[in-house]
Amino acid sequence: MPRSLPVKSKPKKMIRQWLLAAGGQIRIQSAELQQWIHANWFRLLMIGLLTLIFLKKDVRFQLDLQNGAYQVSPNQLQELIKTVPTATTAEVAPVHNPPVLNAKDQQQASYVDRFAKVARKEMTEFGIPASITLAQGLLETNAGTSPLATDHNNHFGLKCFSRSCDKGHCANYSDDSHKDFFRKFTSAWESYRAHSLLLVNSERYEDLFKLPRSDYKGWARGLKEAGYATDKQYARKLVRLIEGLRLYEYDV
Repeated sequence: MPRSLPVKSKPKKMIRQWLLAAGGQIRIQSAELQQWIHANWFRLLMIGLLTLIFLKKDVRFQLDLQNGAYQVSPNQLQELIKTVPTATTAEVAPVHNPPVLNAKDQQQASYVDRFAKVARKEMTEFGIPASITLAQGLLETNAGTSPLATDHNNHFGLKCFSRSCDKGHCANYSDDSHKDFFRKFTSAWESYRAHSLLLVNSERYEDLFKLPRSDYKGWARGLKEAGYATDKQYARKLVRLIEGLRLYEYDV
């Protein structure tokens, strides 16, 4: 009678059979994997190359950051630019262009540029604030465009009170009345000097020279009260020109 196998040997046999079956299954799957790799070798190659490039760039980036300098090649720069989000129109800050001067503002600015040095020289010689001189010239000539200024270089409405004038000494303009005669000058500088001499030599303006040159408002009121012009708003107009064009900066 045959001898029976010990009971404890049965699990070993079962394990051996399972391993054999599993090995066959693994061989089958390995064969399928080889077939898939053979069919997709090119795709796997490209994925590997891209992965290698990415890893190399990442390592280079980290090393350069540690060294404190990151150098970017032209190709890498183009790739980095593509990753920067483009701002929409709403996100772009508006450009604040400087205000465009109208014709009157341009005329005033041109007049100041032309006569600022002359006004400052008269201030040094006679103590009349340059801001006052420039403001009066702007107002009396409409920024240098009046016929009295363009035709006869009279920038301050200086009148002729002589009873016997030489030919070409004065001209008649309908300012206050048809009897008003205004002086003619050979140059604008001559007109500026005549204006300074008028204020310095006339007693009715002597109180103005007691004011500091920085007190342009006091000078404007003093000119009006002394009767330089008949316009009731004369002082206010002078101050508005001085402050609007910052003419007080020429008084220092």
